[in-house]
Amino acid sequence: IDFKKMAEKSKQGGAFHIRTRKFMTNKLLSRKQMILDISHYGRPSVPRTELSQQLSKMFKVKDTNCIVLFGFQMAFGGGKTTAFCLIYDNVTALKKCEPKYRMIRQGLAEAVESSAKQRKEKRQRMKKLR
Repeated sequence: IDFKKMAEKSKQGGAFHIRTRKFMTNKLLSRKQMILDISHYGRPSVPRTELSQQLSKMFKVKDTNCIVLFGFQMAFGGGKTTAFCLIYDNVTALKKCEPKYRMIRQGLAEAVESSAKQRKEKRQRMKKLR
């Protein structure tokens, strides 16, 4: 990879390069899982939407909702990020395996709105039942 050319491109159009590590096909959970190395020199970070679009082209995924990205860690000095990626075969498999907070981030589930006071009162009631 020529980093000088990449830096020039990123200043112009915001280019980034994705490289996969530790790729594994998990048949039991009907997904592909991997670690991503994203190089984005001359650019602060890459949005999840752009990453999922690029990954859908790379792995020929029809629905970008089936791609789950999490655990982003930026290298000191910027320009390089690592993340985890899960690509499910379909949305039903995703809903079966993924935790609720990740589905809320994806927009596949609704967050339950409740105040801190309500949560505290419920917790106190549950203590009395024990």
